[in-house]
Amino acid sequence: MSNLSAVIKSIQDVMRQDSGLDGDAQRISQLTWLLFLKVFDALEEELELTRDDYRSPIPEDMRWRNWAADAEGITGDALLSFVDNELFSTLKSLSADPVRNPRGFVVRGVFEDAYNYMKSGQLLRQVINKLNAIDFNRQSERHQFNDLYEKILKDLQSAGNAGEFYTPRAVTQFMVDMVDPRLGERVFDPATGTGGFLVCAIEHLRRQVHNTEQEAVLQASVLGVEKKQLPHMLCVTNLMLHGIEVPSAVRHDNTLARPLRDYGAADRVDVVLTNPPFGGIEEPGIEQGYPADVRTKETADLFLVLIQHLLKHKGRAALVLPDGTLFGEGVKSRIKEQLLTACNLHTIVRLPNGVFAPYTGIKTNLLFFTKGAPTQAIWYYEHPYPAGAKSYNKTKPIRIEEFEAEKAWWGSEADGFAARVEHERAWKVDIAAIKAAGWNLDQKNPHAPDAVSHDPDQLLADHARLQAEAQGLRDRLKAILAESLGGRA
Repeated sequence: MSNLSAVIKSIQDVMRQDSGLDGDAQRISQLTWLLFLKVFDALEEELELTRDDYRSPIPEDMRWRNWAADAEGITGDALLSFVDNELFSTLKSLSADPVRNPRGFVVRGVFEDAYNYMKSGQLLRQVINKLNAIDFNRQSERHQFNDLYEKILKDLQSAGNAGEFYTPRAVTQFMVDMVDPRLGERVFDPATGTGGFLVCAIEHLRRQVHNTEQEAVLQASVLGVEKKQLPHMLCVTNLMLHGIEVPSAVRHDNTLARPLRDYGAADRVDVVLTNPPFGGIEEPGIEQGYPADVRTKETADLFLVLIQHLLKHKGRAALVLPDGTLFGEGVKSRIKEQLLTACNLHTIVRLPNGVFAPYTGIKTNLLFFTKGAPTQAIWYYEHPYPAGAKSYNKTKPIRIEEFEAEKAWWGSEADGFAARVEHERAWKVDIAAIKAAGWNLDQKNPHAPDAVSHDPDQLLADHARLQAEAQGLRDRLKAILAESLGGRA
């Protein structure tokens, strides 16, 4: 275990002694706002060395260095009173906007819905002192923090609080590699979570940076929105640790709450990378902001409509969707028809069970499309388990090396993916077949025998698909009967 991991484990042990912290989710939330202030202060130290005119957006007595850094400093009831009655109230009410005071705007957004759960000032002081053992200005500890960050996210999964937030690093990396964002393009994640896609995009873009002007372009390249407070705070901290000085372009908001008609040319983006929440249902009224023919309360479906709308001409997108969206009918069919009419959905990578374990075993898919030309055919690629494996789990997750076969097969959209060939895991389906199937994108591999799944989540998904197909048949039979009887049935 690294020194940094040992420090965090010891902090969690202290937190378990505090009566105000009820479960892992609250402990992680508490740790996250403390980490944010510690990281923010470390980055301010760098800025003070490199910029003579730097001024902190945080009042002097509220800066980490002035109330937390001294191991013998304020503690007990005095510390609790300061945090609850001065620190939080000040940070929540900072006078800031994204143009004139962007750093202050970031801090206020992070603390908007944050809380101090700890009830013991002595234990809080112990936690703070342990955090002060971490030096985020040392590159080695920043590097270690990346690994620690993954652990925090997995702890959130175990707490049952972040199934919709966390996408395995290998999946985000593969999606970014295939979309290939270029410096100068605007990259957007409308369901940012903890920032995995944006961090991968930043790392991808930074390899294209060779001077300060290009670095400035990178700083303004990533955009995101996250609905929930805790993942938003983790995302902002994550971006700062990956070199984004002012991550004010990642807002704490609900992307879907803004009516579709309110998005204009200035909101268009070049690249969308995202994993919309699975099975989410939006609050009543959100769907009224969308055209009547695609209104639904299902979160993933609304995101699919929004993404099509937000992409620029020739803009590229990659997103994660469950099987249910592929075979769904009704509104889902209309959404898919619009997608295939307005965009070239050129590739669907079908992932096996367990990629998103432990919170779901339902199969998921990676959709890649480009706006501006209708789909003529869809290539499918069935991603296999690694040799000897029958599933994924927390100790053996999916790895980026497993995508080498897809990368070697991928080819170029510029020539229509002319180099792609069918084999036992790759096949091509013409748009006419998709249309004839009622825009059903759940096209099975013709080269492989049907496999029988015993996973309960998958069985439920298969049952739902069969029910939907049966209902579609009943509806068509009713229509035929009504027509044959002259509309009297």
